[in-house]
Amino acid sequence: MKLYHGSNTLIHSIDLTQGRPGKDFGKGFYLSKEFDQAQRMAQITAVRRGGTPQVTTFEFDEACLNDEQLRVKIFDGYTIEWAQFILKNRLNNTDTLAHDYDIVIGPIADDKVGVQIRQLLREYITLEQFQKKVEYITPTIQYFFATERAIAFLHHE
Repeated sequence: MKLYHGSNTLIHSIDLTQGRPGKDFGKGFYLSKEFDQAQRMAQITAVRRGGTPQVTTFEFDEACLNDEQLRVKIFDGYTIEWAQFILKNRLNNTDTLAHDYDIVIGPIADDKVGVQIRQLLREYITLEQFQKKVEYITPTIQYFFATERAIAFLHHE
């Protein structure tokens, strides 16, 4: 499967130390199956950090998701479990992950859902209210690689 990473530079070698804490699934390397999503991320990153929007393409062998080499968590949609996981990671501003997964796959807390996440963080809404507000939003899925063991399954195309 092809996965795309949008940034302000082409990625020649994945450096997990370059990730920032406080993100949806923690500090690591994020990709998308959707080229357009990666392109939007590249544009945002170039505006924030300078440089030129670039999308790097990787080949990923999904077979590793079904064996026991890696610890993998897959969220199928905007669930209460997903929201709790996002909150735990967004509140963790350290370099140490708040979980022990090598790969996490699940929805992006994008602009449509980010508003609801911020309301949850501020305790303006409950988890149940959050679920009702997002139940009809079609998620964009992100692929998160947290460890060197996981990124070994990504290859430049």
